[in-house]
Amino acid sequence: QVELVESGGGLVQAGGSLRLSCAASGRTFSTYIMGWFRQAPGKEREFVGRLIIGSGRTDYADHVKGRFTISRDNAKNTVYLQMNDLKPEDAAVYYCAASFRLVPGASRRDYDYWGQGTQVIVSS
Repeated sequence: QVELVESGGGLVQAGGSLRLSCAASGRTFSTYIMGWFRQAPGKEREFVGRLIIGSGRTDYADHVKGRFTISRDNAKNTVYLQMNDLKPEDAAVYYCAASFRLVPGASRRDYDYWGQGTQVIVSS
């Protein structure tokens, strides 16, 4: 069992930045991949990026590549999503997720545990 709690969402102007946090507790040592997803009203939840815990490798969806960065603080069991140059289309509820499996990590089905989400609003 892993518990995930996101924070850091809020209102930001277009072009601005936010850093989201995902604090993990429980069986964190069993986690292979940490992912970030987002869901805008009326849309499917979509992949944003992932962090492979063992290697530290990160991968991103094309629509955020070059603007968003995933990092981690092992001492705090926390993963971050730094979002720069935010656009109105980035507005959504952002979720972090954890997988205990060696999976690609770009699909919702790859993840075993989810946080409750944190809302990001981008004003134009």
